Amino acid sequence: MTIILDGKSLRNKILSELKNKLDKFEKKPTLVVILVGENPASKIYVNNKKKTAESLGINSIVINYPDNIEENILLTKIEELNKAPDITAILVQLPLPKHIDKSKIINTISPQKDVDGFTPYNFGRLFEGEEPFVYPCTPKGIIRLLDEYKIPLEGQHAVIVGRSNIVGKPLSQMLLNRNATVTICHSRTKNLAEITKTADILISAVGGKIIGKNMLKSNCVVVDVGIFKDENGKTRGDIDFKNVAPVASYISPVPGGVGPMTIAMLMSNTVELFEKTIK
Repeated sequence: MTIILDGKSLRNKILSELKNKLDKFEKKPTLVVILVGENPASKIYVNNKKKTAESLGINSIVINYPDNIEENILLTKIEELNKAPDITAILVQLPLPKHIDKSKIINTISPQKDVDGFTPYNFGRLFEGEEPFVYPCTPKGIIRLLDEYKIPLEGQHAVIVGRSNIVGKPLSQMLLNRNATVTICHSRTKNLAEITKTADILISAVGGKIIGKNMLKSNCVVVDVGIFKDENGKTRGDIDFKNVAPVASYISPVPGGVGPMTIAMLMSNTVELFEKTIK
């Protein structure tokens, strides 16, 4: 019988634990989210982050700039936030307009306030097998979800479809650090199905690639990170859930799987950064 990896219920459990922890602190952490432009999806994500933070007692500040903001103004604001002692965590909502250098923006964030775990320092620590200030939210959420269901990682063959800096690359290193054997596939991979069929754990994070049951072996653990709207306007993931679920041992749904875990880990990272400043 297939077991659903329920990210929504685990998110609620994690947020409840965080709130109980925060209730004991007289001073609360402050999360700043910088939003550039009017991207509808980004605005929804930022609003959800703000609501969740405030429900836990985290101070939430959203700084909204127009699409045509000059890069140096954005950099100056980040430097200002880096120096502000009352600011715990900084997040720049992606994507950014094309005239702004994403790498330069992320590299300017102080590693101690880098709630996404994307700065070169935190990324470098991760790939050295050392402890960063915090781990990237989505990969951290995936590992936490697998751990919750006591799915073993050591010695397992994990195949990741997708090589982004947000999910694929950091997740590969986190799995390696847990002694999994990792293969990363991408848009140029030949004979993709032959590789995915060897996976004990299959993780797809491309947003549109359809993974069917003919692409995995029986009783594989399937984690769907992709999310997009299909031609009928329905929210779905990379996995053909209806046909894959009966042959998988565990599977995450879309929505309700990895998505809720990402925001839970953002809040967890904010609290972690806050606790480190106290120590």
